[in-house]
Amino acid sequence: MSAATTRSRTPDRLCAEALDLARSAAEEAAAPGVVGEHAGLSSEGDRVVTHFFECKELGYRGWRWAVTVARASRAKVVTLDEVVLLPGPDALLAPEWVPWSERLRPGDMGPGDLLPTDAEDLRLEPGYSGEDEPGPNSPVSHEMAELVEAEDAEVTSGAPASLPVAPSRGSIASVAEELGMRRARVLSRYGLHVAADRWEDSFGAKTPMAQAAPATCVSCGFLTPIGGSLGQAFGVCANEFSPADGRVVSLTYGCGGHSEAAVMPKPPRPAPPVIDETRVDPFPLRPAPDSGSVPVGADEDSAELGHS
Repeated sequence: MSAATTRSRTPDRLCAEALDLARSAAEEAAAPGVVGEHAGLSSEGDRVVTHFFECKELGYRGWRWAVTVARASRAKVVTLDEVVLLPGPDALLAPEWVPWSERLRPGDMGPGDLLPTDAEDLRLEPGYSGEDEPGPNSPVSHEMAELVEAEDAEVTSGAPASLPVAPSRGSIASVAEELGMRRARVLSRYGLHVAADRWEDSFGAKTPMAQAAPATCVSCGFLTPIGGSLGQAFGVCANEFSPADGRVVSLTYGCGGHSEAAVMPKPPRPAPPVIDETRVDPFPLRPAPDSGSVPVGADEDSAELGHS
């Protein structure tokens, strides 16, 4: 029979009566005035009892000071075991801790932040970096290079060092670098699908903007194509007035900034003036005098004589 089954669940009498010892220990460990009323006790085993006291400290609603006392076998003196602050059944607890990798959201990274990727990240798979050992049957393997040197040495008289050898691994690495393949890891099929789903949700055919668009991005002049397999379904928007400017958009996305949606009409220009050069239009510098008008500089008497 194990020791756990022989323990009595009935609290030890002397340990249960050591209330003053438990309270003084709780008050010594806590700040003054934060130890409340006695909230019960529990038997932890043979001659081991834990006393609970209410915690009045702000921010610890429902927490209790737990003071464990014990007594040696056949001893009359109760001694202190430990004092801790524990949450009660209705205690106010902090949210469950979530790893940073699960808390991280798009846009949380700032300047200087580093985001390490797991070695077993499902979004990535090993790529060709040029550092892998070529296969034994590969024309650039060391075994094949030695065979080429041996065969050439039998039919030529030159030194083996001067004979042409198979291309070195560095040349293949340079070609791989030119093709963009010189990376330790590349996107896996899962990573491609995850990225495509994320871009489709943000700038895809089911968004409200695309539903109200006059046309899709596949026929827009502002769409910049991208390479790779994702280029068959996505591109980059280059319209500064579009809500997706600089974003990866689906070819089925659309907005009101489509290049062919509405062509702005040119402002109307007035007709040019018509000049008739076959005739002359007189333009007097002074108005012609009327028959009843008085000449300039003549007085009223001369005007009357003229009329008489």
